[in-house]
Amino acid sequence: MDLPELRDAPLGRLLVVAGHLVAQRWNRRLTEEYGLTQAGLATLMTLDRHGAMTHRAVAERCFVRPATLTGIVDTLERDGLVSRQRDETDRRAVRLAITPAGREKIAAPAGLVATNPPLTSVDADPARAAVIREFLLEVIGSGDPQAGDGESRSGSGEPQAGDGEPRPGSGDPTADPRPGGASC
Repeated sequence: MDLPELRDAPLGRLLVVAGHLVAQRWNRRLTEEYGLTQAGLATLMTLDRHGAMTHRAVAERCFVRPATLTGIVDTLERDGLVSRQRDETDRRAVRLAITPAGREKIAAPAGLVATNPPLTSVDADPARAAVIREFLLEVIGSGDPQAGDGESRSGSGEPQAGDGEPRPGSGDPTADPRPGGASC
């Protein structure tokens, strides 16, 4: 497909358009084949990988505001895929946990994520993909806390107070920064 109107567009604009289109396609596939949204899958995979976590910690890992996560968790809980549990050490806090049904629900789509099929010929080439990956990780890690949706994206790599969880891109070798990856 020739896209002359985008050839000279700034990288930021291309990133927004590409991200939007990839998210639409991925959400459509997840919904049609697995009955999940990308946000639901990311939440379930995060809980599967890290165990029970606070609402705030899951929101941080999934790059969404806690208020946004509430609706996602409400749907997952209604479907029996997530449970809310009172924290044993702080009864005021609620922890989210994946249920056995949630683990079963993500088995197939998590396998698809793990195979990491290339989106284009660029990410099929390891050398070219490495350049794009470095660019994307820098964009993700350098977010301005005052920009966009108001979320804190300090890029400092330091855990936020009270969440007790390393942030994606924090130097934690187990953190997977890919959308839909093991930790959102």
